[in-house]
Amino acid sequence: MTDIRMLLNKPEFPRSGRYEPDWVLENQMGPNALWLAEWLSNALPLKPGMRVLDLGCGRSLTSIFMAREFGVQVWAADLWITPDHNRKRAEAAGVGDLVFPLRAEAHALPFSNVFFDVIVSVDAYQYFGTDVLYLSYLSRFLRPDGFVGIVVPGLMQPIDDIPEHLSRPLANGKVFWEDECWSFKTPDWWRKHWRRNSTMSDIRVDTLQDGWRYWYEFEKILEATGKSVFPSDAEGLERDQGRYLGFVRAIARRTGHAGANLYDPAIGIHSGVDR
Repeated sequence: MTDIRMLLNKPEFPRSGRYEPDWVLENQMGPNALWLAEWLSNALPLKPGMRVLDLGCGRSLTSIFMAREFGVQVWAADLWITPDHNRKRAEAAGVGDLVFPLRAEAHALPFSNVFFDVIVSVDAYQYFGTDVLYLSYLSRFLRPDGFVGIVVPGLMQPIDDIPEHLSRPLANGKVFWEDECWSFKTPDWWRKHWRRNSTMSDIRVDTLQDGWRYWYEFEKILEATGKSVFPSDAEGLERDQGRYLGFVRAIARRTGHAGANLYDPAIGIHSGVDR
């Protein structure tokens, strides 16, 4: 276990290295969520007592991380993982009074307007946030000058067709590029996508240097420990070497007023436009 601890302990992510390897590996659902959450939190003004929505939190590793590291209150929202299991994880981690798990669908969030100081999403936003209407909808839950921040798998350069090395079967029989990978977008795509939204400003988009390598190394750790939830993508990432695959971070601040809820117009009509 010492070797695994050393592999998980990256100088680039010093906070993440303090978490038990068994806990990280048992609760993972993809790329190392703590590394990505730490990279994201470095760009957000998180302060004790803030209300944070963690959208698509999975097994709530990111929610627990932010509560423990920054003293924020986190609403841990996920569609697939039951709130009971996430509550138990939060209590075992000593932040049961700061993490509030719930089941929620991203287009039907059960919150009042301007409730949150910050909204985050780690390795989930690509599944619903490419919709041109979505950021406007999400921003209604942010207080004025509140922040939204995401980290998503992304493309380091545009593609029209699937690169051959990502469509060729891996040794384990899996093909890296599945249909859901079309939700991977370039930094420029996310920048243009968010700039079209009048509710948000101060938009910053960047990529994680050597992001593919962190993804690859974590996949190899999962292989070595037998903790993989899904067939390993390590071979596909090694083939790619960061030519196309990596991680994109996007941050924006709410400065405009949200209009009607276009996913459910009746909500907008009856509740009015927020302030």
